[in-house]
Amino acid sequence: MYSYSDFDEAFVRARVAQFTDQVNRRLDGSLTEDEFRPLRLMNGLYLQLHAYMLRVAIPYGTISPRQMRQLAMIADTWDKGYGHFTTRQNIQFNWPKLPDVPAILGALADVEMHAIQTSGNTVRNVTADHFAGAAADEIADPRPYAELLRQWSTDHPEFQFLPRKFKIAITGAPNDRAVTRAHDIGLRMVRNAAGEPGFEVIVGGGLGRTPMVGMTVRDFLPEADLLPYVEAVLSVYNVLGRRDNKYKARIKITLHETGKDAITRMIEDRFAELRPQFGGNDQTLLADIREAFAAPAFRTAPVDAYDAFYKADPVFRAWADTNLSQHRNPDYAIVTVSIKAHGATPGDATSDQMRLLADLAETYGHSDLRISHEQNVILPHVHKSDLPTVHAALVKAGLGTANVGLLSDIIACPGMDYCALATARSIPVAQELATHFEALKLEHEIGPLKIKISGCINACGHHHVGHIGILGLDRAGVENYQITLGGDGTEDAVIGEKTGPGFAYDAVIPAIERILRAYLGLRLEPSETFLQAFRRVGMDPFKTALYGGEGAQDAA
Repeated sequence: MYSYSDFDEAFVRARVAQFTDQVNRRLDGSLTEDEFRPLRLMNGLYLQLHAYMLRVAIPYGTISPRQMRQLAMIADTWDKGYGHFTTRQNIQFNWPKLPDVPAILGALADVEMHAIQTSGNTVRNVTADHFAGAAADEIADPRPYAELLRQWSTDHPEFQFLPRKFKIAITGAPNDRAVTRAHDIGLRMVRNAAGEPGFEVIVGGGLGRTPMVGMTVRDFLPEADLLPYVEAVLSVYNVLGRRDNKYKARIKITLHETGKDAITRMIEDRFAELRPQFGGNDQTLLADIREAFAAPAFRTAPVDAYDAFYKADPVFRAWADTNLSQHRNPDYAIVTVSIKAHGATPGDATSDQMRLLADLAETYGHSDLRISHEQNVILPHVHKSDLPTVHAALVKAGLGTANVGLLSDIIACPGMDYCALATARSIPVAQELATHFEALKLEHEIGPLKIKISGCINACGHHHVGHIGILGLDRAGVENYQITLGGDGTEDAVIGEKTGPGFAYDAVIPAIERILRAYLGLRLEPSETFLQAFRRVGMDPFKTALYGGEGAQDAA
């Protein structure tokens, strides 16, 4: 993984010193809260419902064991012994005290981490495929490009005060595991007719109160043109984007109001101006960055023990079937560690769990860890002969749940338990859904299913692209939950359809059960997934299941 240069180290330390002075001035009253707010947001510090929250960047989801242990230490020393992994591949600490924040930032700097640009109207943490560098279907590791974008965008003088926050996602595989079409800029690696790698450039995706799937403005962008082209997109948006209405300030609205053809011409014209200014220094830097992402020294060892264990142990087999993915080296596997035991808070990991994951990565995983946008932790390189040992350690720590990609592998925002913007609870809904269907023993029967829950219209839980999406709203002071079906965050991204009237809090779980029992009765065969069945039969059978008969009485 990338290691800080002397410049990086000096830059981050200077920001810590600067913010320490700003915190001290806030504490002694020299700064009002209104004056302090933009300064703290530039350093990832939010004021939530009950306390401050610090959002720490984990660039493109890649983290080392040393860094994970430092996060555990921070959780124990200045928080409540846990951290919350987010859909932006970041970690949030929900209970820091303002006087302690400079010390936390200093501790982060000690391990080459920071909280810069995790908030504000700037380029946020660049996210990437959490299987990057390991996936069997990958064209190339996207992380060097993500690191190039991170270095370019950090404190970029032109893009620190954009009309609105700006999010970039990148994947190096045709199978999109980074939700690129729901980002302001999505970059999907592709090959041209000559077999050369480049990028499909997608612009104007986003969720929130106006969900949109991004539009392709370049079918193929040579990799050498990546930085000037992304800068062209940002430059055009910075000029055109609205600043009079924050609800219409995202680039998706700019694209919609301007028109795809017109904005594409503007981007191409700006690119033509910028491209000659890039004399190759970006490619020299990219080549240096690539060296930091060289593949680990994969070891050669028999995998017979894994095969025998898989056949003999049904608990291990169930976990392997759901939580392992194909590695580009056939002797290895990608391990997705679910931090969503049934009834747990999606995304929360205790300090002890963080330390265990660091130990496992160091011992069995080539010292590599990833955070997924689905709020799980990845060990991307584990030799198959080590999998039984790794599984046993995970089970002992409460991290061995065999549910990745299933119903209880839920994405959920913090909701009204933490967030000042939330209008309804998310976490309890996720917890009750998981425990309800675990009690019914239906989760594995239902099969692949992505449920995503947001506690407000801002859609931090990505509910619009859930196979089943749940949006919590406030209706006259009462929580009301709107359900959408058929969303998809892959390369075939689509926004889910609303089913109809929302449901009261205590009616949500029964409503989801009616939907899923209808699916079990509708599917042609057990291998037909919920999403496939929905696409085949449409919304009407599910509306009937939801609102017909007794269901109509539950609707709010």
